[in-house]
Amino acid sequence: MRASRPIAPDLFTWPADEPRLLGSRCTACSTVVFPAASGCPRCGSADVPRHELPRRGELFTFTTQSFLPKEPYTGPETEDTFTGYALGYVALADEVMVETRLTESDPELLEIGMEMELVVVPFRTEPDGTEVVTYAFAPAGGSS
Repeated sequence: MRASRPIAPDLFTWPADEPRLLGSRCTACSTVVFPAASGCPRCGSADVPRHELPRRGELFTFTTQSFLPKEPYTGPETEDTFTGYALGYVALADEVMVETRLTESDPELLEIGMEMELVVVPFRTEPDGTEVVTYAFAPAGGSS
């Protein structure tokens, strides 16, 4: 079995059958942020414990990216092997809006307001063979 690790520590629960993004919630004003922060951007409180975000949300908006991202992007693609993908904002309940890569890249199959679900997807493979995984959102109920 190949070893795997998340792209960043404390970004999402891993490994997990039902992964969740890890944000923080201010105990003073209830502001939720993602990724987790050491202080509240709204009121300045330092009492911001870790908060697991909902797995499902609504696609607020999206666009497609048809060019290879610039540094510090660390994906495995080159200018010759890159294929476009979709990026979007997913509203997770009334808590927070998350910028995310989408698993569906065909804009004809995406619709503002559609239900999306958090998934963990491969990102790259390290020289030692470790698979690095990241989060994305997929149309809920689909296998994209």
